[in-house]
Amino acid sequence: MCFIDIKEADRLAIIKIPYSKGFVDLKVSDENLSAVLESKAHHFKTTEDEVTIVKKALENPVNNSRLRDLAKGKNKIVLITSDHTRPVPSKITLPILLEEIRMGNPDADITILIATGFHRSTTEAEILDKFGEDVVKNEKIVNHVCGDESSLVHVGILPSGGALWLNKLAMEADLLVSEGFIEPHFFAGFSGGRKSVLPGVAGRTTVLANHCAKFIIHDKARTGVLEGNPIHKDMVFAAEEAKLAFILNVVIDSNKKIINAFAGDKVDAHAEGCKFVTELASIQAAYSDIVVTSNGGYPLDQNIYQTVKGMTAAEASAKEDGVIIIAAACNDGHGGDAFYETFLNHKTAQDIMDSIMKIEMDCTIPDQWESQILARILIKHKVILVSDQCDPKLIGEMHMLHAQNLEEAMKMAFEIKGSNASVTVIPDGVSVIIGR
Repeated sequence: MCFIDIKEADRLAIIKIPYSKGFVDLKVSDENLSAVLESKAHHFKTTEDEVTIVKKALENPVNNSRLRDLAKGKNKIVLITSDHTRPVPSKITLPILLEEIRMGNPDADITILIATGFHRSTTEAEILDKFGEDVVKNEKIVNHVCGDESSLVHVGILPSGGALWLNKLAMEADLLVSEGFIEPHFFAGFSGGRKSVLPGVAGRTTVLANHCAKFIIHDKARTGVLEGNPIHKDMVFAAEEAKLAFILNVVIDSNKKIINAFAGDKVDAHAEGCKFVTELASIQAAYSDIVVTSNGGYPLDQNIYQTVKGMTAAEASAKEDGVIIIAAACNDGHGGDAFYETFLNHKTAQDIMDSIMKIEMDCTIPDQWESQILARILIKHKVILVSDQCDPKLIGEMHMLHAQNLEEAMKMAFEIKGSNASVTVIPDGVSVIIGR
């Protein structure tokens, strides 16, 4: 996907911004435009189709046996997959994984466990849309529910000191496998790999401990950082305790198409994938008065909770007291009751931050981490959320400004920062690692 086009007559840049299931056009004068920052993944060319890419990864696992060999002699096999908020192309990957498992064990008892983490359960309609009719009709699919104590088992203590509770199905499996995708993550460093276990199939108290205030504020809990990241350390420990035996992680472009895949050992295959993503996604900041971005479109921009991720990319390239514009449908609303109520019940972002920083690890409240990061952004920047599918009143209650479209948002931003304000555009905020 080429995000930018220049109209020579009036030197107007027209930049495509991912929004919902399509794109919206942003128009910026050359005189104001400082830079367009985008991941090289969106221009990455591969001569192989998606199925071939995935199959080659499974045929050449990193530091591991082939999945079909691991499946031999195993009865209960649990395959962890991502939920409705993640653009994992499961219609492609799941059938291939299931075929590979059954090549080694045709009679295996396979359960597909949806890693909802702290999210709501994936609905039947969303399951059908994500996995396809054949998988839904022929396979056993279970939603993980982090608050259902009867479905959890206590495994041990995390390096951070938090209690590790994991889904019983995962812990009782003879073979535990996961699929996912790798992209930059705003506090875990990268998605994929160990995140299928924590937070994916972890208990409520475990997620709360791992996402505590002191970890979220840690200088290593940032996009693209794994070494020294305390959140990542907990996640790796959880995956080890769960005996996660094999992973398949893909990398996708702006059209949600697979451009590479990594399979094998939960640590080593993930590390190779992260290295590949780092090479494509790393880019230097271009500091501006106004930064325009998105949350990568559907399914990542379904709610405000998820949309905070894209804001962190803009935060990394915005001048002090700058304006952040983010286009996100947020058709599913706020995305978390506690997240919404935190903003509704406090007058300022600073009040929210002061309140959160007093909360100890074992007292972490739901969605606190997302509130903490959004508050951090709002303390330094005005945020304009562009949506024609989300209630403007709700956006205002969450301490942000609302615009119906990008044209209106740009007009608002220039009124705040002046007509000569500089503009940086990050078309897909969740796909980049902004270097300072």
